[in-house]
Amino acid sequence: MSTRTRKVCAALVAGAFALTGLAACSSDSADDGKGSVYYLNGKPEQDAAFQKIAKEYTQKTGVPVKIVTAASNTNEQTLKSEISKKDAPTMFGINGPMGLKTWQKYAADLTDTKWAKSIKDDNLALKGEDGKVYGLPLAVEGYGLIYNQDIFDKYFAMDGAKAKNMEEINNFQKLKEVADDMQAKKADLGIDGAFASTSLATGEDWRWQTHLSNIPMFYEYKDEDITDTDNAKFKYNDEYKNIFDLYLKDSTVEPALTPNKTVTDSMSEFAQGKAAMVQNGNWAWSQIKDVSGNVVKEDKIKFMPIYTGHEGEEKQGLAIGTESFTAINAKASKADQKATQDFIEWLFTTDEGKKHVVEDLGFIAPYKDFTDKDIPTDPLAQQVAQSMNDTDKETITWVFTTYPSQQFKNDFGAALQQYASGNEKWDQVVKTFTDSWANEKSMLK
Repeated sequence: MSTRTRKVCAALVAGAFALTGLAACSSDSADDGKGSVYYLNGKPEQDAAFQKIAKEYTQKTGVPVKIVTAASNTNEQTLKSEISKKDAPTMFGINGPMGLKTWQKYAADLTDTKWAKSIKDDNLALKGEDGKVYGLPLAVEGYGLIYNQDIFDKYFAMDGAKAKNMEEINNFQKLKEVADDMQAKKADLGIDGAFASTSLATGEDWRWQTHLSNIPMFYEYKDEDITDTDNAKFKYNDEYKNIFDLYLKDSTVEPALTPNKTVTDSMSEFAQGKAAMVQNGNWAWSQIKDVSGNVVKEDKIKFMPIYTGHEGEEKQGLAIGTESFTAINAKASKADQKATQDFIEWLFTTDEGKKHVVEDLGFIAPYKDFTDKDIPTDPLAQQVAQSMNDTDKETITWVFTTYPSQQFKNDFGAALQQYASGNEKWDQVVKTFTDSWANEKSMLK
């Protein structure tokens, strides 16, 4: 899974873990009256924090909490192996609506739980076709265009600048004017390009085949009033092409070099002040501040929405959501299910638990017990939290959780790579998107 997925997953996968991995699934454990928790954690980077939390909870309550962490990118494989065992996970992660199709029979109905009722936005819950809640996120994340305010301030002060402040940049047309002008004046600005390089190396393209494509697909779903489809039209592919072409043209590197670029390359360029902007999410703060030679000041790193030229985008906000949901194992003993539910509610509703969520796990938790004070201190997380509460902007929800498969994403990413290299026309990219989507969806039936 990509770095971005790990970050988002760090918040969301952790949510997924909660689903089925904390309560032991054996009939024996029901006999002690208390039950136990077995949490299958799919996020290796969160293992230490969860082990610490589990130890403290067991010392406090006497309820055994076992944390088993799957190796990177093996959560689904590990879950398939563990779920049929006598002592199966009581909490586990589900990767959105597509994952629910696989794990529905193991996911307990959480609709009437205190946990489900405490979520701030009901749309963030994972629901089945029956409308019941089967999974909940441990965290939400957001992404957009990250920019360096210092570079923009230097640009705004130049003669002939296409904008005088960030407030003027609220649609694609103005963003393009500014980016093109910054590219033309890159020597005077001391940068190599307006945008950091577009990482199109195999396995490094998730920002484009998943995150960026979410913007046009969000609007397509909205137009059709749907939450999923067997046949995506890629209706707003022109808008996608607008921003993707801009990334390629006003870049630190030539388009032909992008198939060899990684996310690390891109983030390093931004951190070292070689680019004014980079598309990524709040998880990227650690990728920026820890880079050798980082020059981006903590109070000068900002977010703006990803503008593509869609009508009315002046009111568009950041893309905010989750892709991994936590479920409780419906086949665990009643005692273990209750123990697991008690554990997760302690974590998200008590002062002790919330402190762990914010300080140890670093999650932006989408629950009512978390106030503006209960937010990780990093600047990007703070801005995502603010965006969640901005009623003047329309949040772009994550619809990519309905994408048919990883193979579809890989097909689309490969087509983008060929397009950037000049080996494929845009019409063929669009055809790959729609054909692969339809094909992969048909295989699910």
